[in-house]
Amino acid sequence: MSAPDLSDLSMMDLFRLDAETQLQALDAGLLALERDNASAVHLEACMRAAHSLKGAARIVGLAVGTEIAHAMEDCFVAAQRGAIAIGRGEIDVMLRGADLLKRIAQTSEAQIAEWSGARRMEVDVLLGALRAVREGASGSGSQARAGEEGPSDPASEAPAAMLPESGEGAARVLRVTAEHLDRLLGLAGESMVESRWFKPFAESMFRMKRLQNSAAASLDALRESLGDAVLGERGKTVLAEARQRIDECHGLLAQQLVDFDMFDSRSTKLAHGLYNSALACRMRPFDDGVRALPRMLRDVGRALGKEVRLEIVGGNTPVDRDILEKLDAPLGHLLRNAVDHGIEPPDLRVAVGKPREGVVRLEARHSAGRLQITASDDGRGVNVPKLREAIVERRLTNKETAQRLSEPELLEFLFLPGFTLKPDVTDISGRGVGLDVVQNMIKQVRGTIRVSSEAGRGTRFQMQLPLTLSVVRTLLVEIGAEPYAFPLTHIVRTLKVRADDIELLEGRQHFRVDGRSVGLVSAQQLFGGETPEVSGGELPVIIFGDPANAYGLVVDRFLGERDLVVQPLDSRLGKIKDIAAGSLMEDGSPVLIVDVDDMLRSVEKVVAGGRLQIVRRDAAHAVRASRRRVLVVDDSLTVRELERKLLDQAGYDVEIAVDGVDGWNAARAGEFDLIITDVDMPRMDGIELVKLIKKDERLGRLPVMIVSYKDREEDRERGLEAGADYYLTKGSFYDDTLQQAVASLIGSASS
Repeated sequence: MSAPDLSDLSMMDLFRLDAETQLQALDAGLLALERDNASAVHLEACMRAAHSLKGAARIVGLAVGTEIAHAMEDCFVAAQRGAIAIGRGEIDVMLRGADLLKRIAQTSEAQIAEWSGARRMEVDVLLGALRAVREGASGSGSQARAGEEGPSDPASEAPAAMLPESGEGAARVLRVTAEHLDRLLGLAGESMVESRWFKPFAESMFRMKRLQNSAAASLDALRESLGDAVLGERGKTVLAEARQRIDECHGLLAQQLVDFDMFDSRSTKLAHGLYNSALACRMRPFDDGVRALPRMLRDVGRALGKEVRLEIVGGNTPVDRDILEKLDAPLGHLLRNAVDHGIEPPDLRVAVGKPREGVVRLEARHSAGRLQITASDDGRGVNVPKLREAIVERRLTNKETAQRLSEPELLEFLFLPGFTLKPDVTDISGRGVGLDVVQNMIKQVRGTIRVSSEAGRGTRFQMQLPLTLSVVRTLLVEIGAEPYAFPLTHIVRTLKVRADDIELLEGRQHFRVDGRSVGLVSAQQLFGGETPEVSGGELPVIIFGDPANAYGLVVDRFLGERDLVVQPLDSRLGKIKDIAAGSLMEDGSPVLIVDVDDMLRSVEKVVAGGRLQIVRRDAAHAVRASRRRVLVVDDSLTVRELERKLLDQAGYDVEIAVDGVDGWNAARAGEFDLIITDVDMPRMDGIELVKLIKKDERLGRLPVMIVSYKDREEDRERGLEAGADYYLTKGSFYDDTLQQAVASLIGSASS
């Protein structure tokens, strides 16, 4: 028999531990009594919890705790005898008592005396309320109970946490810091990853075995080709000895391979067993993290005049301690939302054929190596037409686009900061702060959240989370000859994009996936390198971001999926741009784990600043190298695309700039044979752009054509005086004038 190792705890610490357990039992019992106030089982559980609290408080000399617990115990005993009925009002008082006991238990030892002094009035008010509950009893039930109580035996009322465990199966409890557990799990994870090193080593040994077979066959062939006459006795002896040595090596290697295979199997099994055991130390039952939610849900329902209960399914599902702690706030918000937005008032539920009491369901389970948590309710569901109207009213999109959006796409707007469907603000909701925070916290633990709803049937939030934060499943890629790891949970999809499928629109490259246009970004640019000319006709692309704001990241090549042990970077480095952590691969080489959310922000900054580089494909670039390159500068999307198409049809290689500043930057950064520019543009007009180009030492000889709606002679003269080599009006687009003008300046597309 082993006793718990609680020697380092003070008596007050022991009381706090015991009070936490007993108050959780008391809360659960009172919530159960609210649904079935005549249940003998729940009354007994509440009475025993109050009795244990009274004994524990008495042992540590906490008089106010003893008084409150004793008064609550009297109420439960009176209810057991049938002298009083426990209704919602009585339960409200009892819950107030439990809350006050919790606050008293959490008070520091230096301030505990205040409950008998300055804060005594709060205790007296509660005792008065408990007395009013108890005085509903007939006869002298409370006095009889008090008389039966008699002098207490401190030993009989010792907190459960202080008593030695009994029975052969009693488990020994040790105090281990979270830091030590994390370190143990990290080492176990490393051992699991390191165990995979044996497989490639074994494969190299098998290759060596095949090479030995080949060498032996070569010796045999040599002997046959030379013949005994040529070899002589000495030659035959040497060849025979060589053949014998190869056979000995082959036999030794074969035996070593058998032993190595057995060792590999045992070490892999041990590494996984060690990791699973270490992981189990970090795990807590899902119930541990949601014990306060039933009470919270009940209080919210009471405040809103709604009847609601919480069903928890999968309470024993093990959840990583860190993940469970981070889930507390998101789950609390989702449940409050379910009561406030989803569950209807009792009379309305009855009118539509539902039970008066609404049900909010919280379910946890493991599936496909992931933790799945679902929060759902049986309420009214999301009003999709109202949601569509709210999206348009807030100018998040126009009416035509909103009408085309599917229901799942509309529901994604609920996660935007400041978005709410509540017309008024209450203490519970309506401020538009919540679901965006929920989504951000889920992303912090490398998870995802999806919402679905059915009118009149309820709303469902489904979260997918990793089983642990210490090991992450990643996609390894090569960028600039270096490996990088992308967490799979942050990747929308991977694919190979053909060079011919890339389109240039407003100076930015795009490709289409499932009918949507996705911007193309070079990983080399984000990590500080030069944008490469990627070999081959297809580009390896990672799509990341959310559905409304996704990008395709071009990498050098895919290296495959890996489980990596997350190694935090040295805190002295600070936050490294686009990097979350580090790890080690099977061969011991380091690899950086990408912070995808940070990378998304980096991409948006590059795009907003007009610094996005063009990804070139060498196959296509080789063809374009012999083609004349034209830069088209115009602030009108229609004109830009029309000019691009006309010149592209003529065989020219065309790039786009959206205004004078963008055009000036593009002209200095690229190599062009001709620049075509509009006159009236924001930030810098075409006349100023022409002057800058002609004054530049490198660009001064570059032909420039002005294409403008201004067809007056003075406009033409002004453009030519600025240095333009050709002036063309936009009314000439519908014949061959543009192509002919370009050809007159720089020749045909392939000359």
